[in-house]
Amino acid sequence: MLDKSVPFKHIMMRRPAGHPLPSWSLPDGYSFAFYQPGDERDWAVIESSVLEFPSTIDALLFFQKEYGAYSRELHRRVVFVVAPNGDKVGTGSAWFDYTGTRRDPWLDWIGVMPDFQGLGLGKAIAARILALEVEIEGDRDVFLHTQTWSHRAVKIYQKIGFEFTREKNLRGCTIDDFDEAMAILAAIDAR
Repeated sequence: MLDKSVPFKHIMMRRPAGHPLPSWSLPDGYSFAFYQPGDERDWAVIESSVLEFPSTIDALLFFQKEYGAYSRELHRRVVFVVAPNGDKVGTGSAWFDYTGTRRDPWLDWIGVMPDFQGLGLGKAIAARILALEVEIEGDRDVFLHTQTWSHRAVKIYQKIGFEFTREKNLRGCTIDDFDEAMAILAAIDAR
């Protein structure tokens, strides 16, 4: 869940090609499932539960806007964690975007419902998404966008080889507050 008690600053991270893939697995009884038509509702419930969106409707509208034109890609790029009871409780996407003419792989929208956090699901999702990126895009640099509110997730991303980057204009974002974001993360670590 996002920690909105700290100031919000954007963070871009890059995982250089060539790193060994992490191998975090899901706990017993949990499984992965790829997107099927209609799963956008589950995606919206998960992402709004972690406060990425003010409501499930806002999340659903974003999903349709962001991914709607790529319906053929969703079944191989959007992953869910399914709990033992059959509910989808986590998600992540092996997505892509263009930086100029360069197509970059992106680790996108990892989220785990609050009642299921702390079980290692986020780590397992991140590992699965990275494996998908290598399978789909090849062993290339992978990017992600996060924020200071996700400082707990930043530590996971660092464990799997992501590094902070000052590169601008990734996904059209001009990140001008890199130093402020690093100072906020350092203050959190010092607590």
